Amino acid sequence: MNNALLLGAAIFFELIATSSLKASDGMTRPLFAVSTVLGYAASFYLLSLTLKRMEIGVVYAIWSGAGTALMALIGFWLFKEALPPLKLVSIAFIIIGVVGLNLVGETA
Repeated sequence: MNNALLLGAAIFFELIATSSLKASDGMTRPLFAVSTVLGYAASFYLLSLTLKRMEIGVVYAIWSGAGTALMALIGFWLFKEALPPLKLVSIAFIIIGVVGLNLVGETA
């Protein structure tokens, strides 16, 4: 499996786990609690495979940056959380930073 697919899958499972953590209501809802644990386990496993092939700084920037930006959007859609203009601008900065780290990683 290629690096982008592994990392994309790690991000996907991290998003599932974090959404489930929010929905678990303090781990009191068993289905969501189990989804949280399994999602993080899958995410970290896939992340570990990605780290065998890519630089840790680039991988972590993409994983955490994409996860943060996408989780803010999921929070807005699923959990009716606020998405004010400053949050949108901040998400844009996260994306710019991740792209920048990728560009530096490719040229180094």
